[in-house]
Amino acid sequence: QMQLVESGGGLVQAGGSLRLSCAASGRTTSSYNMGWFRQAPGKEREFVATVSWNGRRTYYADSVKGRFTISRDTAKNTVFLQMNSLKPEDTAVYYCAADPKEYAVLSVDPLKYDYWGQGTQVTVSS
Repeated sequence: QMQLVESGGGLVQAGGSLRLSCAASGRTTSSYNMGWFRQAPGKEREFVATVSWNGRRTYYADSVKGRFTISRDTAKNTVFLQMNSLKPEDTAVYYCAADPKEYAVLSVDPLKYDYWGQGTQVTVSS
């Protein structure tokens, strides 16, 4: 089993920055693609960003492209989401997820990700 724990959320003003972290334990994530998703109140969970198992490939939702950066530190079994130029519409609970199929194709489908963290709240005030 794998456990994912997110941290780094909080309250920030529009235009500010936050850096989310996701620490994995129980199993190494070195061969798994990792993703970030978010869910705002009353809305479905949506894809934010994903990074390949080796960190060389990334993919972003159009709504965050150019503002968010996903990265990973394989040695520390940790994934990051640097969020800049935050907007009130970025307010949501942010979830880290792992796709446990080794060396898989990057996916934006949450159903492809079997392991999820508990989420961290990000609130952007206007």
